[in-house]
Amino acid sequence: MAKVMIVYASMTGNTQEIADILGEELEKYDIEVEIEECINVEPEELLDYDGALIGGYTYDDGQLPDEFVDFYEDMADVDFSGKVCASFGSGDTFYDEFCLTVDLVETRLKEKGAIVPVEGLKVDLDPDEDDVERAEAYTKKYVDVLLENA
Repeated sequence: MAKVMIVYASMTGNTQEIADILGEELEKYDIEVEIEECINVEPEELLDYDGALIGGYTYDDGQLPDEFVDFYEDMADVDFSGKVCASFGSGDTFYDEFCLTVDLVETRLKEKGAIVPVEGLKVDLDPDEDDVERAEAYTKKYVDVLLENA
């Protein structure tokens, strides 16, 4: 059975809700899932899993969340080669830099050798029914590659 760690940072609960939705979707494919806040996990711990989903909200006009900065910076010291990873998060379309955290995480994962099979999932504020459908499609693409590489 493949194992995936979902790591996230959430201030208002929106990104946590996305993490929970993704976890439920993964479990439909018989994937073993662990969900943790970024402050409780070191990036190298992700190497114990077949894959990882990393999520964070974008604060203000394109800033990483304070509680996520250390995790993000420490990702630069980890070789994710062969790990199937993707990013997700919430933001507010009011700001010019919508969900920049999702893009930054995706870029870092690619730089560090991760297999990134799906573009980062971006949600405006809290997830609605359309976002749940997009999360289902995102998860399906992710799982297809995960199971090929597990």
